[in-house]
Amino acid sequence: MASAVKDSRPGYGQLLRTPGAWTFLLPGFLARQPFAMLTISIVLLVEHTTGSYGTAGTVSATTGVAMALFAPQGGKLADRFGQRAVLVPGVLVHVAGIAALITLALSHAPLWALLAVAVPTGASTPQVGPMVRARWAARLGGSPLLPTAAAFESVTDEFTFVVGPVLATALCTGVHPAAGLIAEAVLTLAGGLLFAAQRSSQPPVTGGHQAGAPRVSALSVSGVRVLTVAFLGIGVVFGGMQVTLTAFTQDIGRPGINGVLYGIFAAGNMLAGVACGALAWKTGPRRRLLVAYGLLALATVPLWAVTAVPLLAANGLVVGLCIAPALITGYTLVESLVPAGARTEAFTWLTGAVALGQAAAATSAGRLADAYAPSSGFLVPLAGTALALAVLLALRSRLLPRGTSQVVTPSGASSGGADGDAAERGVGHRTAATVD
Repeated sequence: MASAVKDSRPGYGQLLRTPGAWTFLLPGFLARQPFAMLTISIVLLVEHTTGSYGTAGTVSATTGVAMALFAPQGGKLADRFGQRAVLVPGVLVHVAGIAALITLALSHAPLWALLAVAVPTGASTPQVGPMVRARWAARLGGSPLLPTAAAFESVTDEFTFVVGPVLATALCTGVHPAAGLIAEAVLTLAGGLLFAAQRSSQPPVTGGHQAGAPRVSALSVSGVRVLTVAFLGIGVVFGGMQVTLTAFTQDIGRPGINGVLYGIFAAGNMLAGVACGALAWKTGPRRRLLVAYGLLALATVPLWAVTAVPLLAANGLVVGLCIAPALITGYTLVESLVPAGARTEAFTWLTGAVALGQAAAATSAGRLADAYAPSSGFLVPLAGTALALAVLLALRSRLLPRGTSQVVTPSGASSGGADGDAAERGVGHRTAATVD
């Protein structure tokens, strides 16, 4: 009986034996690495040339906002015309934008010029993570391996956020202030073009909708809008941690440990992601999302008051441990909320929301660090997660799978009712996974 239960839980080993998986996993990993290097490299370069964290945060935020606004449009085009058709020109524009941004920053160009270049640079950032998730969804369909793939992708994302900031910080502080962006551009060009060349694993081009069905925008699904708010709050944590840790370590005269502290935070995220994919969950993803998000909001509370580096590292680790469960369950919910022909767009809305939250937090935390104590920037993640949690709790009924009936309570609030609970347990059952 124990063996039968174990065999019913598809693990990472079984996932990685999926035919053709490695053809897009390896180039996809290389191509998504720059995503974790971009904003922190901009912050370090612009702060070096201007001496202001507020200015650096503004330029970084502009890049993130442009990324957030244009990424879903790129996802929609990828659903309609294919990933290669969107990725190749995007990579070339992004590399050109990085080159222009470096040149202007080192020339001490005015802020308006930096912002003008930051827009196309952010807008053209390749959305390789959502494209990889779309390839998994196309290859696995309704397989029990799909939630395992969601966990695996979250772990991969967080591993890039362990390596990327450390690498960018080391290059910017140890080699040249522009070295982080140069490396980002090289990896984007090489990894993006190599990933685009993997045509055999590309999802079928369906014109963005199923045959005979009207075209559906992912954002028209109310559950996606709720998830977008949740991911916006997660982006606030990323952006607030990046800028505030940079300001804090500069203030105490130890800028070299910035990447280490952020890497510890991201390592917690990665470890939690591994655990999430290795557990057989008895509760549905909606409930897990609410619990994980509540813990995340609580974990951000003491950040602003911590002044000792070891305690800050420990607190950052706890915050990281709380992020991965929320991310993984959010991505897993997309399968039950969104039609197949709009999933790349849905994934890019969520990724874009993270970038937008990251951008807003970078600006806010930078301004607070300039005006008050460096650690005051940690108030931004606290406020962002608290607001997002309130929205999640108020609109949790929107996260039920498509076709689930709603029950109106006497107070007028809608809930999933018996059908919703059963549907959520069904989705939760499909998330069972163990390490193979």
